Amino acid sequence: MRSTVMLVDDHAVVRDGLQLLLDAQLDIQVVGSAADGHAAITQAHALTPDVVVMDIALPGLNGIEATRCIRAAHPATQVLILSMHASPDYLYQALRAGASGYVLKEVAGNEVVAAVRAVAAGGRYFSRMIVTLLVDNFLQAYQAQTSTNPLAQLSPREHEILKRVIVGESSKEIAESLSLSPKTVETYRSRLMEKLNVHDIPSLVRLGLLHGIDADG
Repeated sequence: MRSTVMLVDDHAVVRDGLQLLLDAQLDIQVVGSAADGHAAITQAHALTPDVVVMDIALPGLNGIEATRCIRAAHPATQVLILSMHASPDYLYQALRAGASGYVLKEVAGNEVVAAVRAVAAGGRYFSRMIVTLLVDNFLQAYQAQTSTNPLAQLSPREHEILKRVIVGESSKEIAESLSLSPKTVETYRSRLMEKLNVHDIPSLVRLGLLHGIDADG
């Protein structure tokens, strides 16, 4: 069965180009199009396509709001954002509105067919540039967090061992409590000191207390 697609873009040349590309696929059929957000909602109600390929910058009602309305009324209809904006803010807004994918117009010719197939099958699809942007954004946020609180880089197990070191438990006591070998606990302690750039247990304890480890909790 062919996946049905509706195209939403305020530029006729974009809609025509996408229709030629998608209709050339044996498993995809373009069933309608719209040039603004309000028309997109009306058309989606009438056609209930499998996928709506949606621009963000639309006259009247933007593509984010149109996506939200379409997804609320027709949960089975997936929305693929096709935009010129390589921005985390636009991406997050689109995802919160219910979009299943985000493709940049500059690479649409290479990716839109694969993207339509992916979201029609219930998956997600993001341009490679968008994935790179997401990773970079995550790393920046992570680095900002760890720069203010060095304990943020610790694993849950490392947090637990640090807390037990702070309350004065020996490696043997920690090992018995956590069902580990004393050697494994020593390895964790050495790793903690290396990660936190401290060179002795008193410094490790002070750093843990300074950044919120509760010795009484």
